[in-house]
Formats: sequence, C-alpha cells, structure tokens
Amino acid sequence: MKRKQTFSILVWAYRGKNKESQATLYARVTVNGKRAEISLGRKVTLDQWDESACKVNGNTAEAEQLNEFLDIAKAELHQIRLMLKATGEEVTAVAIKNKYLGVEEEKKSLLEVFKAYNATEKELIDKEKGRIAIGTYKRLLVAYGKLERFIKTTYKKPDVFLHELNYKFITDYEFFLKVTDNLEHNTCRGHLKILKKIATLCVNNAWLDRNPFAAFKYIALDVDRQILNTQQLETLINKPLPSKRLEEVRDVFVFSCFTGYAYSDVHKLTLDHVGTGIDGERWIFLNRTKTHNRSNIPLLPIALQLTEKYKDHPACVVKGKLFPVSSNQKYNDYLKEIAAICGFNIKLTTHIARHTFATTVALVNGVPLETVSAILGHKSIRTTQIYAKIVQEKLSIDMQSLRGKLSTSMPKAVEAPTKTEESTTNSTVAA
Repeated sequence: MKRKQTFSILVWAYRGKNKESQATLYARVTVNGKRAEISLGRKVTLDQWDESACKVNGNTAEAEQLNEFLDIAKAELHQIRLMLKATGEEVTAVAIKNKYLGVEEEKKSLLEVFKAYNATEKELIDKEKGRIAIGTYKRLLVAYGKLERFIKTTYKKPDVFLHELNYKFITDYEFFLKVTDNLEHNTCRGHLKILKKIATLCVNNAWLDRNPFAAFKYIALDVDRQILNTQQLETLINKPLPSKRLEEVRDVFVFSCFTGYAYSDVHKLTLDHVGTGIDGERWIFLNRTKTHNRSNIPLLPIALQLTEKYKDHPACVVKGKLFPVSSNQKYNDYLKEIAAICGFNIKLTTHIARHTFATTVALVNGVPLETVSAILGHKSIRTTQIYAKIVQEKLSIDMQSLRGKLSTSMPKAVEAPTKTEESTTNSTVAA
C-alpha cells in the first residue's frame, strides 16, 4: 500500500540575529517530514504579528494587504504541489520552493550519477587509500552497460531521472537481467547490489527522498562449488603433459591449490613477497588483490618446491616474478586442455584451485575454519563457512573418529539377552 504523503505550510516572522524590531516573513513547506524555507520578501513589525494565528493584527489597509498577500502565497504553494503531482514529477519541499521562486531545479539522471561514480572509482585503482581492484572497476563498467541497455529497451530513451528509480524499476530490471540477458540468480543479484549502491549514494546526497531498495529483498542462493578431491589432485600433480606451456600453467594452478591464492595474487607475486616467518620457515607476505587484507601464509612443501623450480626461469628472472604466469585468458584456455588430458569432467578455473585448497587440502586435514579464513583473506568467517558445507570427506572422517571414540568410551545401549533370559522370556510368552 502506497504511503500517504504529508504536506504542510507554516508562515512565521524571523527577526534575525540582531533582534530588530522588524521581522522578515518566511514560509516553511514540509513534505513527508522534510522541509524547505522560503523568504516571502515582506517585513512586519513584531507588535503587529500574531504568532499563533500566523497573520498580521489590525484592520488597517496595510494589515489587510499583507494578510491577503500571505493567503495568496500559501494558495500558490498548494497549487504548485498539485501541479507537480499531476505532471508525475517528484513532490518534495525543495521542488515546491524552486517552482515558487522560479528557480530551475537541476534534475540528475541515473546513468549520469552512475557514470560519475565509475569515474571516481577509477581514480581509486591502486591508490594507497581507499583503493579498489581493477576487476571491481571492470564489473562496474559491465553493470553500467547492462543498465544502459535496459533503459533504452524498456523506456525507449537514453536515460531516466532519479525520481523514476522506484520499486517497479528495480523489479523490471531484475526481470530483464534474468529473462533477456539469461543471467543466473546470483549474478543478477550482483548487478542489483551495484544499483543499490548507486541509489544509496543518491539518498545520501539528498538527490532522492528515500531508497527504493528499502522494500526490495534479494537472497543469495547456495551454489554447488566444484573442487578437486585428493585423487584428482594427485592425478593433476603427477600427470605427464605434452608441452612446457601446459606444465607451467599446471604448476601455477597447483600452487594455488596449496596456498589458496587467486590468479590475480599469483600473477603479482615476486621474490620480495617471500621471506622467513616466525617459525623459521619460508612464508609469503602479501596483501590480497580483491580485499586488500593481509594474507601471510607459510609455504607447504609442494608450494615451496614449485617456487624453487622456477627461480631460474628466464621470464621470472627478467620480470622479477615468482612464476611465469600467462594472461588470464590464455591461463583459462590452457586449463581446459589440462582438464581434458587428466580426464576431469569439471572445468578447471582459478576459483576451483581456491576451493580445493579450502576443502581437500585444509579442512579435510583438520585445519581449523578460522585458520582457513585467514589464509584465504576473507573479511568474515561466514564466507569461509560455505566451504565447510561441501566437505563430505571431512564429515566422513570426523564421524569415523567419533565412532571409534564412542565404541570404547560409551556403554552399549542394548545388551543382547543371555540364553537363560531368552528361555525365560519364551516360556512366559507361551504361558
């Protein structure tokens, strides 16, 4: 049910800071609790002004003229409100004030605000403070493009004003993303989250009265996160590959499986990121590309062997890199070849490497969830808990351990009857 709009006008006399004998008449317009004050350009002596009745006392011609002026001013303000409502424009206290004063209100459009936001975010890429990852910026550009195409398709115009961003706009956009663009639910949710961020920006800058997302709810659906199990991981490590380029990509992928690093993190690793930790072992000291969280982790034996393998590689020596990492596109293409050679029926991606570390390498082997969360660079342990749901192997191991403990420490719930007891029972039944 649509909320009923509240509207009021109050006229009062303002003396100013110097407490002068004359006061300036003002009108305060309030719409839905938000107000705007308008100087009416007329003055009145304080002894003439009736504050409770909001008018001038007396029967003089001057008093009558001033009261008539106030009645006309209030009538005009009422008329402006009705006109805004009739033309479908947003009725706000500021809009009424601007119309009354003849000021052309600056109307911001949705894509205009979105484009300005993206430009600001671009300036923050790789800055020391408030920086964002290049991948985040690219997602903003994709989201802008989809919103632009939705507006052109649905509204048959290049842009919409902010007051047109309402609940129906959001639901229509969601339908467009799911049906026209055929996006999965969680991908669609990501685009709506970006639009909500733009809407919140508009509310915070008083360009919108209220956030249209207040009544809109979207819930992330659980997805089936694919991983490599222990056998598949061993196959990948030991499988002979027909070319050097495939071997290098395989090694980078395996390194991610034993460190939890994403492609963007491995890509920027240099020798300077490797050092000695508090335990005297070799560690990597790195700020995660996506979250900027510090992710200092000890190198497991396989990961350490791989760093040693490539320390004299020509490309690593020239660029100062830890691994000869190819471009993201080539990396994913080569992973497809490797998956086919290994006989895997899953698509290898850098995300699967992270999932494999969290599950097959870490959680299955008893590493606490808090430790896994720290290594993965998650801001919240709730993010890491997703992995714990899919580790059936870990569940099996834990239950086997529990069975062993219970078999030795707990009494049997039901004892098998002895032969004497069994005979007695049978005799009683027969009787």
